[in-house]
Amino acid sequence: FFTFLIKTKRIMSKLKAAITAVGAYVPDFILTNKMLEEMVDTNDEWITTRTGIKHRHILKEEGKGTSFMAIKAAQELLQKSGADPKEIDMVIVATATPDLPVAATAAYVASEIGAVNAFAYDLQAACSSFLYGMSTASSYIESGRYKKILLIGADKMSSILDYTERTTCIIFGDGAGAVLFEPNEEGLGLQDEYLRSDGIGREFLKIDAGGSVLPASLDT
Repeated sequence: FFTFLIKTKRIMSKLKAAITAVGAYVPDFILTNKMLEEMVDTNDEWITTRTGIKHRHILKEEGKGTSFMAIKAAQELLQKSGADPKEIDMVIVATATPDLPVAATAAYVASEIGAVNAFAYDLQAACSSFLYGMSTASSYIESGRYKKILLIGADKMSSILDYTERTTCIIFGDGAGAVLFEPNEEGLGLQDEYLRSDGIGREFLKIDAGGSVLPASLDT
């Protein structure tokens, strides 16, 4: 009877993936709505009433990309939590602006933060990347195969924006956020999700150049 109770309890308290630590980084340079007024046909009132945004952080330093911010966010997480990077099993960088098409930004980030025992890869799903990353990380944790997964959402959107296009340049900035997922046997953590994709809008939100259809060249 006692054995039966133990088995029943284990079934009822299914392993969940909980966020146990967080970290973040934003660049120092701030691009205000007033500054955008001098760049495109817009104004602070128009931007604020439609988006609520007053300013955005921009990574201005030459030669620094998404990995720079991802590393900073991960390092803050590790410093605040005291977690050992060598115990991290997996690193996911959710981004639409990787440093390079190849190799993965995540692999470089993992090496730089000392996560030498982790496997790492990028996850690209535009604005949904971090949500998809949460689904992926929690699934790995709940499977019991891995114990510590570092998920980083990071983008240098300023590297792909057209600052003469007022409908998009007012929205985005640069930054990174990191979370550590670990098992929780008390039922705390990610409970459920509802994820769907619709690809028919491809023609309206895209970057043409640099992919297999239009490879990187002087023309593209």
